Amino acid sequence: MKENQKVREVVFYKDYFEQFFLSQKPKVKEKILWTLELIEDLLMVPEAYLKHIENTDGLYEVRVQCASNIFRIFCFFDEDRVVVVINGFQKKQQKAPKNEIEKALKIKEAYENEK
Repeated sequence: MKENQKVREVVFYKDYFEQFFLSQKPKVKEKILWTLELIEDLLMVPEAYLKHIENTDGLYEVRVQCASNIFRIFCFFDEDRVVVVINGFQKKQQKAPKNEIEKALKIKEAYENEK
């Protein structure tokens, strides 16, 4: 594969992700950007960085760990090569909070209705 040729493209839908991203510390921002670049560049993204959320229609979580802090960023695929990033949160418990998943699904539905 040629250098700088991306396997997929990460895009942001509205400003949901931006609000979350801007509120993070510099080290966390750096790790988030590194992880998003990894998702763009790797043909097979390890589940440690991108995982399908069970019992959802195509919702995924980008998994970011910075020191002892864990962050999740919801996204979904549009036409296989585009990853649409929608919102994020700091994870404080084992399972993703149901309200965060519901919020992400509503944003995904709004995106699909706008297409």
